[in-house]
Amino acid sequence: MTAINRPLEMLRPAVVRFGEGTLATLASWLAEKGISRPFIVSDAFNAARADLLQISGATTFGKAMPEPDLPNLTECVAAAEASAPDAVIGFGGGSAMDLAKLVAVLCRSGKSLHDISGLNRANPRRMALIQVPTTAGTGSEVGTRALITDPATMNKVATESPYMLADLAIIDPVLTATVPPMITAATGIDAMAHCVEAFTSKRSHPLIDAYALEGTRLVGKFLPRAVRDGSDVEARAGLSLAAFYGGVCLGPVNTTAGHAISYPLGTRHKVAHGIANALIFPHVLAANYEAAPEKTALVCQALGFDADTADDVFQGAYTFCKALGLDMALSSHGVPESDLEIMAKEAHAIRRLLDFNPRELAVSDILAIYRAAYTA
Repeated sequence: MTAINRPLEMLRPAVVRFGEGTLATLASWLAEKGISRPFIVSDAFNAARADLLQISGATTFGKAMPEPDLPNLTECVAAAEASAPDAVIGFGGGSAMDLAKLVAVLCRSGKSLHDISGLNRANPRRMALIQVPTTAGTGSEVGTRALITDPATMNKVATESPYMLADLAIIDPVLTATVPPMITAATGIDAMAHCVEAFTSKRSHPLIDAYALEGTRLVGKFLPRAVRDGSDVEARAGLSLAAFYGGVCLGPVNTTAGHAISYPLGTRHKVAHGIANALIFPHVLAANYEAAPEKTALVCQALGFDADTADDVFQGAYTFCKALGLDMALSSHGVPESDLEIMAKEAHAIRRLLDFNPRELAVSDILAIYRAAYTA
């Protein structure tokens, strides 16, 4: 943990509306702002229920991919420019919300993703940005960062700018009630991974630690309940809050090795982001134990078990994920064993995350994690 007096900036949407029934306030907010031509960015499932937003005059792009790539972004921006919107609404999971952020700053800018990728290169947007998550995982509704896969390199391109911060985030847990059990489990682990990796990061900070540990505790308490009964509104709300806390952690601190090692699973083999994080989570938590024993012990307690050794950490975290019904063997998710070495090299090159992992991981260490996860 870094010193409590180290400067840190934390950004959040100007307005956050959280809780059951808050979605019904969107139309009045748009009317108050004089917005009449919103552009909705969504996936196919959520586009089919865009009427839940209860707004008029909207154009909907319903082709957001689970792991959005550059062509997907290009098509979405073109559709937005054709509709001349005065607001962009991300309605879906992290993929839809990431696309919405980028559309908001790219639309009518004359720029491409590579013109603005990296840190603080985007111009001020010309339209409002609203985020409405329908899953409890990424926390993208609260952040300033978006990730897009470049097919030419098979790497995720990160873009970060305060201009990609939403004016309004509406987090209505009822929207997540339709998420199937396995996706609920995977997205919940993603939210937890955001919290845990920020909590144990070299960049961790007391301002963020409270969000991180409470987000982990919420997942430990509510994720098994939501997987068992998707209509449990209290459990859904607990996970939505955990995802929001995870999003708070991402801005000032961000993730570390768990996400870096999971990324090639998504970019190369289209393993859903939440599943990829679940497959890797127990292995990285255990690998980092000796470098961050006190914080790792608190994470384990938040998930409902005690651990005194790295093996205890692994067994407890693995059992937690497995009990959710997740198939924890990497070999079961379409990843060929022959790709493990190249993925280890690709993951090792993601220095923006790995440089802040509590312990240094060589390519050989990452390969050992992949191999262990392959038949777990």
